Parts: sequence; structure tokens; C-alpha cells
Amino acid sequence: MKRLFAVAVVIFLAFAAAAEPVATGRRGMVVTEHRLASEIGLSVLKAGGNAIDAAVAVGYALAVVHPCCGNLGGGGFLLLHRADGEERFLDFRESAPAAASADMYLDASGGVIPDASRIGFRAVGVPGTVLGLESAREKYGRLPRESLIAPAIMLAEQGFTLEESDLPPLRAARRLKDDPAAARIFFRADGSPLQAGDRLVQSDLARLLREIAARGPRAFYEGRVPQAIERAAAAANGVISALDFMRYRVEERAPVRCAYRGYAILSSAPPSSGGVALCEIANILEGYDLAGLGFHTPQSLHLMIEAERHAFKDRNLLLGDPDFMRNPVERLTSKPYAADIRAKISPEHATRSADLGRGAELRERMETTHYSILDEEGSAVAVTYTLNGVFGAQVMAPETGVLLNDEMDDFSARPGASNGFGLVQGGANAIAPGKRPLSSMSPTIVTKGGKVALVLGSPNGPRIISVTLQTLLNVVDHHMSLERAVSAPRIHHQWLPDVVLAEPGALTQETRRRLEEMGHSIEDHAPFGACEAIAVEGGVIAGVNDPRSPAGAARGY
Repeated sequence: MKRLFAVAVVIFLAFAAAAEPVATGRRGMVVTEHRLASEIGLSVLKAGGNAIDAAVAVGYALAVVHPCCGNLGGGGFLLLHRADGEERFLDFRESAPAAASADMYLDASGGVIPDASRIGFRAVGVPGTVLGLESAREKYGRLPRESLIAPAIMLAEQGFTLEESDLPPLRAARRLKDDPAAARIFFRADGSPLQAGDRLVQSDLARLLREIAARGPRAFYEGRVPQAIERAAAAANGVISALDFMRYRVEERAPVRCAYRGYAILSSAPPSSGGVALCEIANILEGYDLAGLGFHTPQSLHLMIEAERHAFKDRNLLLGDPDFMRNPVERLTSKPYAADIRAKISPEHATRSADLGRGAELRERMETTHYSILDEEGSAVAVTYTLNGVFGAQVMAPETGVLLNDEMDDFSARPGASNGFGLVQGGANAIAPGKRPLSSMSPTIVTKGGKVALVLGSPNGPRIISVTLQTLLNVVDHHMSLERAVSAPRIHHQWLPDVVLAEPGALTQETRRRLEEMGHSIEDHAPFGACEAIAVEGGVIAGVNDPRSPAGAARGY
């Protein structure tokens, strides 16, 4: 098997094509935010691996080729729907260190210290990715760990040539060059970031990946790596310790389920809010004839905005880590609850968000990545994982090669303080030792008659929910092809601030005028999200990489 897989790696490195937005096949499909990771996932499927095997290989590969967002030093969620109907949701979200406290980012007067939860070792939560990938492989995969990590080791050790589409995250990571270990890897000797044509080599990361291949997750959670991170953190006012790594556990939870117009939606459970919010919005909208109203007409958009407004209010105020609180998932995802909300929505006038309640802080940033996989047996995997901010906390402990997350920023540093996204939440998402921060990550699988119809997900903080929802609506209600559904312009509303974000081309001048007459405040916004999606119809599998993510690719066979 090792020899077979080594041959496959050589083949994909020699012949990998430029990123293709759309692929079709009948046996399997992999869609990720990086062309090389998609090639690796497809090679795993062709070598006899199942969707979980491919997901594990892709997860490790993205840590190398998409380092802003793919990671070993972050965390996330994995959703599995097996061909036999078995469904699993793995929570490998980061957790707060044991020494964390609710006021750790406040100054003496109770104000939030700027960037304290975003930059540096004090912002780091306990990573879950390595244990998450290995737990999935051990329980549901079939190929050996060594063969799945081999492609990532090769890419880290030998490097790969950067293309222009790889560079935007590096240009955005202004403070990454202030960290000596990271700067040595991602910047030139003159201090400028790597450019297209440069080769990105990550020797320390290759060493760690070899250790994980040989020893499993113990290589990451015990010994030299957590000890190095503890030393670096202690020297920089951080609180994470080697003991925090040893104590970390992956949780297997029941996924959130709901029905929409004859389809079954399977999505993420708390501490992700994605599945709950997605189902609540879908349930509300199911009571309206969206197809009859038309795509992005004033009335259909008004109803979507109102549904998002109510769902985000509930998301922000009522949800948190299920190990620390009881989440009202059944009530929020029920049809009667949606009917109650519909009764409150005026067909002609926008609701004032302030009339629905007062908000408090939630911090959630953009640099996440999602990938979707379908294997020959009909099993599907949707994975969303993150470092939170671009390159996370923008720090790396020497000789580890691991970029570390700034996931502590996803907690409420202080109820009532607004973050960069304007998201808000109360005590349900306050910092506590061992607690996992609330997330919007929404890995989603949609089935019809027990068979996979769609595999969806996206990065981009709270906008993940809007991206995933609207792609689903575009397919189910507006009968778009998957390619058109993914590329169609989007809008987003998250309760607070009380404003609609609109991508270029999302609104005609007349539609905008009518929405403003209804009372909606609208802001133009740059394109957001990157829906990496799969659709199955009539035995044909379609994979689509979001054009908003030009480094990505869909690969099928």
C-alpha cells in the first residue's frame, strides 16, 4: 500500500492541472480550497480509501499547502453520512486552557485590551485537529495512517511552488513576520512575503508529520511539541500548557437534523451554531413560496433577511458549549417554533433588530477552510476547520512548524463589546477553563430518500451560515445548477449590527430601493465565503470549487 500510494503522489505532483471550478464523475469527488489537496484526496479514493481516508489526507495536506487556514494548530468539525445510513459528528473544536479566565482580556477598568485575544500566545486555545483527524481515521477509515500523511510530508519537506492565488493570505498577515519561527518560513530574507514562483518549504512541519505518522496523535499531544509551545507561551504572557494538550479530548455528538421540502438536512451541533441556525432559517422559509417569489426579488430577500435576523438572535444569545450549558436545540429547530416566528414577520416592513433584544459580544473571524468528499460507496464527509484569524495568532513555537490558532477570540471577552464582525453574544459564550467557543462552522450534508444529494460548507465566520443556506436554497428552490448556485451573489444579515451585507451584483438598483423602503439598511461588501460543494443527481456527481477561492479545485472520477 505504501508503494502504491507513493506512486500516486508522484503522479499528482507531475501532472496536477490548474484549478478547475467544476468537475464531474460517477465514482468519487473531492472539493477543497487548494488544488494540491484536492489531487491528494482524489488519489486516496482511487487507491481504495473511503471518504474518511480522503478527508484525513486532505486535512493534513491543507496544513501544508493552505497554511492560513488548514492546520494542525487549530480545530473544527467533521460530519459523516455513511452509505448504510450511519451518521456521525466529530467535535474537535479548540478548548480554553485550564488557566484561562473570563476576564483575561480585560484591563483594570474592565475594558477589552485591543488584540489581546487575537495576536500572540495568549490568544491560543488547545488545538484539536490532529486528534480529530486521527479519531476519524481510527473509527471510520480503512487505510493506514502512514499512507495518508505521506503526501503532506512530501509537500512540506520538498516544498511546492506558490502561485498567485496562494498569496492573498500572506499579504494580509501583517504580524506574521514579527514571529521569528514563522518569518523564517513564510518571508524572504529581505522581510518581504514569499511571491509567486517561490518555493514554500516547511522542514519543521515535515518532521512533525513524520512523527505523527510513526506514533499517532501522541506525537502532537505529548512530548517535545506541547513542551515547546508551553515554553514559548510562558515567555510571551500566554497560559496554554503541555498538560492542556494531554487533557484534550475529541467529542462525538449527535448531528443536528431537519427537513426542508422533501430533503433531509444534516449539519453541525453545538458548540457549532451552524446546524441550529441553518435549520431554524430553513424552517421559517419553508412556509413561503420562494420559487414563486423568484431569486433575489425584493420580497424573497426581505423574507430571507428576516429569517436570518431571528435565527442569529437566537444563535447569539442561546447557544454555547453543550458541556457547560443546555442548548435548546429541539425547540429552535422545530416547525412550530418557525411558525411562531413567521407570524411575527411583516411582509412589508423590516423588523428593528433592537426590538428583538439586547446583544453581547461574540468574536469569530474569517480564516477557516471547508472541504467536501463523496466516495464510490456513496458515503459523504464534510469538514470545516480553522485557525480562526488569518494564520491564527500569527505565532509559531520554535522547531514545531505549527501555526497556532487565536480561537480564544471566539469567546465573549466582555458581554456588550462589539467585535470586528459586529457579532454579539452573552454569558453562554463566556470564557471558562476547558470550554469550547461557539462557532458558525456549518459542515452540511443533504440527503433525499436516504441518498446524498448535496455536500456543503464554507469558511468566513458568521457568514458561513448564509453561504451554506443560500447555496442550498439556490439548488432546491430556484433549481439552479450547482455551479450557478455556488457562484450566485449573496447577502448576509446577522441580527446585530442591523445591516444587510450585499455582494457585488446581489441587488438590482430597483431591488435595493424597495428593500430600503421596507426599512432595511444595506451595505455593499466584497465577495465572501468559499462554498466547496458536491451535488449528486441521476448517478452523476458534480463538484464545484467556489470562484471566490481561486486556489481551490474540484476533482472527480
